[in-house]
Amino acid sequence: MKSSELFKIIILSGIGLACSSCDGFFDLTPKDQLTPATFWKTETDAQQAATACYDNWVDNAQGSSIIFFDDTMSDIGYNYTRTRNYAYVGNGTTTPAHAVQYYKYVTINRCNLFLENIEEVPFASETIKKDLIAQIRTIRAWYYFRLCFWYGGVPLITQTPNVSEDAQVPRNTEEEVRKFVFDELDAAIADLNDAPSQKGRIAKGTALAIKMRANLYWGNYAEARQAARAIVALQQYELDPDFLSIFNIAGQNSKEIIYAYQHIQNTYKFTNAIRMFNNQDGGWASWVPTLNLVNMFEMNNGLMPDEAGSGYDPVHPFKNRDPRLSKTIIYPGMNWIGADGKQRIINTVDKKVNGKKNYDHYLAADNASKTGLTFAKYAAPISQYSPALNNDNLCPIFFRYAEVLLTIAECNVELNENLDEALDLIDLLRQRGGQIKTDRNKYNTLGKIRSLVRRERTIELAGEGFRRPDIVRWKDENGQLVAKTVMNGPLYRMIGTIDYAKDDVDMRFIQTLPTEANKADRLIESRKFEDYQRYLPIPQSEIDKNPKLKQTPGYEK
Repeated sequence: MKSSELFKIIILSGIGLACSSCDGFFDLTPKDQLTPATFWKTETDAQQAATACYDNWVDNAQGSSIIFFDDTMSDIGYNYTRTRNYAYVGNGTTTPAHAVQYYKYVTINRCNLFLENIEEVPFASETIKKDLIAQIRTIRAWYYFRLCFWYGGVPLITQTPNVSEDAQVPRNTEEEVRKFVFDELDAAIADLNDAPSQKGRIAKGTALAIKMRANLYWGNYAEARQAARAIVALQQYELDPDFLSIFNIAGQNSKEIIYAYQHIQNTYKFTNAIRMFNNQDGGWASWVPTLNLVNMFEMNNGLMPDEAGSGYDPVHPFKNRDPRLSKTIIYPGMNWIGADGKQRIINTVDKKVNGKKNYDHYLAADNASKTGLTFAKYAAPISQYSPALNNDNLCPIFFRYAEVLLTIAECNVELNENLDEALDLIDLLRQRGGQIKTDRNKYNTLGKIRSLVRRERTIELAGEGFRRPDIVRWKDENGQLVAKTVMNGPLYRMIGTIDYAKDDVDMRFIQTLPTEANKADRLIESRKFEDYQRYLPIPQSEIDKNPKLKQTPGYEK
């Protein structure tokens, strides 16, 4: 055991325990005079070491950013940050030299160190000890699930290397890593409490949610559905009646939330996500939704915009749409209350407003939305946060009950079983968001129901990091990855003007209809996707450090 790694654990656990943003989270008092000779002696030592394993356990990037990062690598999101690695995945030009930083073993190493030493520590209750061990095994399983999904087979390291050369190992097979993930989760689920021992701790529902998602992503539909039904059987979770409130400070204790990542107050830990509002109000509108997402929303009569009789008006494209659209996307013409408490009308389409430069226009600044849209989740209303946006009390959601219901629906479709139940579950989500039930006469074949379930999943979970994983696992009727269809071609923005005289917010935006003449103004970028891009490249720096590690096929030099 390395002293440096031990002290990292002590320091991280001390910080994490001292100033969490959410009340009651890991309510322990850290010690400040620990040494390698005295550590791993008491239950408190073990609790502190466990807390270090929790540090960013659900996140491979700063500030819980995968909530947005994963979606901006898909057709429903766009990334224009100075760190362009995610944009390169989105447009199909990613390379090992500019790879996203999901290939990390720091937390895995902390978990390994914990599990190697925990048996030495006496506990007053063996049940508490088993629960704590199960929490750490769950965290490690989550990391290996993420690594395996994005990179395929990866080195399966379950012990702390004594020297750096010990970490220079080749990839295990994808099947070996998958088996490890499920074996770890099954062992953890058996020992975890049904309810968390403290706020922020992993309990049975979280481990089941990981098992559910991993099985779904890897196409094990019967197993995914079984895990989802086990979550339902816990009788701890339910849909919140308000679609958007769970993403606000006031809704963070909702029964819909299975797990929300607790973070340290006053450290900008979640600032990346909540800063994605308009530039004029001080936001960083760099991870934004696209027109593709807008086009997935039905009209409020249940018809798609391109269906006969839908009532869709291309000049006023937001009029009479599914009510969930305005709860998911902030679009031109909407009312907005800035951090200063003043109400304004969102205008991302006019270069000038009242003769003055419009800093929300896409040409005005790097921080202006390049699509003219921003996500509503976590950002609306921005007035709920402090002006500094660093001492917020909001904990980002990583597992919620809506995903459980969507998983059951998708598995029913893929197994061609209980299709009525699948539609019933979809209707629960639609009606919660204010949309009418599905037309059972319209969705009367397996293929149509599959398309509906996939679209509803995208709409419900938009802006939460699910879309890229979905499009690289789903296949169309020809057996081709959905990503090859939706990620090949131009990405466009809406253009037009705002009529400030209109009281109806959905009539304010007047869209300029697409023509060849305005194509250059509408074009954001051209995208491409090839089959090998289902997986991500390992960062070249990791390849350079480990000569036994082979690059992901298709990304070799």
